[in-house]
Amino acid sequence: MADDRDDGTNEREILTWEGFGAATRELAQTIVDSGFEPEIVIAVARGGMVPGGALTYALDVKLTDAINVEFYTGIAQTLPDPVLLAPLLDTESIRGRRLLVVDDVVDSGRTMRLVIDLLRRYGADVRSAVLYSKPTTVIAPDYSWRDTDRWIAFPWSAQDPVTRRA
Repeated sequence: MADDRDDGTNEREILTWEGFGAATRELAQTIVDSGFEPEIVIAVARGGMVPGGALTYALDVKLTDAINVEFYTGIAQTLPDPVLLAPLLDTESIRGRRLLVVDDVVDSGRTMRLVIDLLRRYGADVRSAVLYSKPTTVIAPDYSWRDTDRWIAFPWSAQDPVTRRA
């Protein structure tokens, strides 16, 4: 990882694909060492999809799903509150199960709190894991690889979406 500066004023944390591989292995080791054995990994879409997938392999968890939440609409731009989007999880299948909710970053923590509260209402034992945790969060994740107060550039979202060639 290296520092990058946008126009000399905005520091960013840059996570490379290689750094991501090391980060997810270290995060998985922390989870294993804690004694928690998730039965299902739930990724918070979209940011948690790639880390969630990597953790399913690192933790050897076969069951995985995603929950769709919209909050960020751009860099440092959010909706007033996080919003659940369809399709929703099959909540009956998670009742009484050990779940690991995974996201890329917990910034305000409002998305993670929404997801954890929802899943716990269905009787699940829920823990959370993120690559990065920010000091502004209202909910501390159970497992975090790094703490930072910088904007993070992830390798899966660092480039503009692909568009049709002319």
